[in-house]
Amino acid sequence: MRKVLCVEPVIFIYTFASSLTSPLVQQFIYRRLWEGEYNSTFVSDSNASHCEQNKSSPTYIKQKEVQEKASVFNMELDLTGAVPSLIVAFVIVANGDRQGRKRSLVLPSVGALIANICLTLISYFSLSLSILFAVAFITGLFGSMATFLGGGFAFIADVCHDEKQKTTRIAVVDSIFGVVSGLAGLSSGYFLRGIGFTWTFVTATLLHVINIIYIIFFLKDTVGISEFQQQAPVSCKELLRETFSGVYMLFKTAPYKKRILITVLLFTFMTYLFTMVGGSSLFTLYELDEPLCWNEVYIGYGAAAFTSVSLTSFLGVYLFSKCLKDIYIVFIGIFSYIGGMVMAAFAKTTLLMFLVRVPSLLCFMPIPVLRSMLSKVVLTGEQGAVFACIACLEVVTGTIALSVFNIVYAATVAWFSGFSFLLSAGLCLIPLAVLCWLLCTSWNGEDLALLAPEEVSSIDSVDS
Repeated sequence: MRKVLCVEPVIFIYTFASSLTSPLVQQFIYRRLWEGEYNSTFVSDSNASHCEQNKSSPTYIKQKEVQEKASVFNMELDLTGAVPSLIVAFVIVANGDRQGRKRSLVLPSVGALIANICLTLISYFSLSLSILFAVAFITGLFGSMATFLGGGFAFIADVCHDEKQKTTRIAVVDSIFGVVSGLAGLSSGYFLRGIGFTWTFVTATLLHVINIIYIIFFLKDTVGISEFQQQAPVSCKELLRETFSGVYMLFKTAPYKKRILITVLLFTFMTYLFTMVGGSSLFTLYELDEPLCWNEVYIGYGAAAFTSVSLTSFLGVYLFSKCLKDIYIVFIGIFSYIGGMVMAAFAKTTLLMFLVRVPSLLCFMPIPVLRSMLSKVVLTGEQGAVFACIACLEVVTGTIALSVFNIVYAATVAWFSGFSFLLSAGLCLIPLAVLCWLLCTSWNGEDLALLAPEEVSSIDSVDS
């Protein structure tokens, strides 16, 4: 059977299935906690969810308690799966340079399959929400989204031989994540209203089955594995030594300028991801609360609005890369995100909440551009190591961001529910300050943040 190097279908299916269930899990938890608090069935109609807007009502106070409990529960759930997924992502993605990229794609797909089967059973039999913690831990053991992202972007870096096109190609994959997430988010509300939680989880399960079949039987690996490697599997101890050795050598053997650049870019990536993941993760809870009181369909519309943001961010990267250097594209994207978050903090009507996406049209640009900048400054055999670092940073940063912002939201929702969005916008000053430092600091008269790939290679050869 002839295999192909087309990884986009894998990314499409995995992202759609994950994004279809992600908002539903939050709503499932919210409804179950609501029913436990009120000892009654959650009510939702065609216009809005059942929520009290009279602040003097006892129902309003209980409603805020449900918001706080849901926020803390989501935070604990994220922490449960974070540690195992961090270790697995680091080991699997880093060893992809020698053992192939496919395992970085198939393992998270298997984990997602198991998770959706469990969600189906929990929903159908009305099992305890505590089981979700075991599900999160098992999913983490299979690498979760971090391993999938690391393997997917390393796969793209292997396929893309022209360095000048790498930024655009990575932006294309990021746009697929955004567009498909929006489409899945839009569909989730109609799935929930039409067939309920259980059968929606069944649909996601079938999608992951299709994905696993495609990866195993139709996708060709980008890394050739020798016959010796196939016949002589290494022990767990040797595997860990090789993994940490590859990442260690990435910094050890690199010239001083290259080490500084990699470290600074990783820090910038981490700080911006922290603010973006933390702020955007609260949208569902914020929209369920008063005065918006959105139902599942409106929440789907809100998630789908990010489809346009992903498309415009991709178009922004494509167009700006022709006339601007990478670092300036990152600047534009960060300022776009700040504008959206400030507007979200004071959005008290449905129209205004949808219009939040207008200033945020370019907010996704920094993520693919920073990935591309990191990929450009390392050698071909170091792609797995650098994307393993990125994947681990995404797990750590995402987990910390979700924990911090959920705690902050739980503590501030009673007096100002938009505070967390203002905090997210304010924290963007950190990556902005780092980028300004890169622009103002130079070594031997050359600004490393603005170097093209061929210039980086020339400096490496000189410093070596």
